[in-house]
Amino acid sequence: MVPFAGWSLPLHYGQGHLQSHLHTRRHCSLFDVSHMLQVAGSGRGGWSRGVPAPPHNLPGPLQTLVYGRDRIRFMESLVVGDIAELKPGQGTLTLLTNEKGGITDDLIVTNTSEDHLYVVSNAACADKDLAILRDRAAQLQATGSDVHLEVSDNALLALQGSPSMARVLQAGLSDDLAKLSFMNSITTTVFGVPGCRVTRCGYTGEDGVEISVPAARAVELAEQLLGVPDVWLAGLAARDSLRLEAGLCLYGNDIDETVTPAEAGLMWTLGKRRRVAMDFPGAAVIMAQVKEKPRRRRVGLTGAGQAPFTSLYPHIPGTVTSGCPSPCLGKNIAMGYVEAAHSRGGTELTVEVRKKQHPAVITKMPFVPTQYYMAK
Repeated sequence: MVPFAGWSLPLHYGQGHLQSHLHTRRHCSLFDVSHMLQVAGSGRGGWSRGVPAPPHNLPGPLQTLVYGRDRIRFMESLVVGDIAELKPGQGTLTLLTNEKGGITDDLIVTNTSEDHLYVVSNAACADKDLAILRDRAAQLQATGSDVHLEVSDNALLALQGSPSMARVLQAGLSDDLAKLSFMNSITTTVFGVPGCRVTRCGYTGEDGVEISVPAARAVELAEQLLGVPDVWLAGLAARDSLRLEAGLCLYGNDIDETVTPAEAGLMWTLGKRRRVAMDFPGAAVIMAQVKEKPRRRRVGLTGAGQAPFTSLYPHIPGTVTSGCPSPCLGKNIAMGYVEAAHSRGGTELTVEVRKKQHPAVITKMPFVPTQYYMAK
């Protein structure tokens, strides 16, 4: 357990980090992030029964519901994605940007079948994001727009892993999970707990779901899932190494307000219509980079050794932002930023590992192939 903002969070459980990581790839694991759910004083920790919440707001995953006939216009005034094109139940990863083109946060926005948008943002950005959303809603309301926000106090559980996840979850669903594609969601009953939103997504690169569950029944649902032998609890260490193998960014490390979508290799999040309209914050800066090419790019790195890369050497200027030994590949992996001229795959460079120089090579991501599920 490690201390974080007044809570003790699970770094890893009894099996250890390596075993937990590999178990997620081979079977499936349950990640409890509900203990961080503290937004504007609401939300409760799934594993923290009887423990009073700290007096300050914790940086927990922010689950926001956006209602009103102008909800899509509201959302598109803040993010780069084409929210209007989302079908009922469909979601997308998108970016909240600032006027300089920097990434304020990365969000998942779902156009639900219940006439509202469901928005999940990052743990460390909850307070910042909520302030931005509320300020923009107030601006639009002042001009007569119909939009209003509701912050959910649901807990959030993630069940991740191929191929066991689908079998484990299907046993507790009346809905056919085979019809639910990656980045789509439904509201359903899960193992007897009604009112759960099941979204087929996750942070591991595996087939998986995130389950937004009424907080009072989060422990009950978690215990039901953990009653299946294939399901292990997994902590923060496995979560980080799994997402890095999948080439996924960690906000605050790999992307932040000083990094643009063009530099981060995230231009695929910009819808074609949005690129043409240029009606999102920082559009002029971002689209100019697309035309002129950014000066730096996010890249993957691989090399020998069992200790994380810490920095790049000056002959190729750049920064290592995330790194760890890959449990699946048996070598070091990392991501970072290098000058665009040196960003081509196969480029050799030098990194520092425990104050010694070692060779590394720029490598295409994801490092481990993803297993996202697309319904037929």
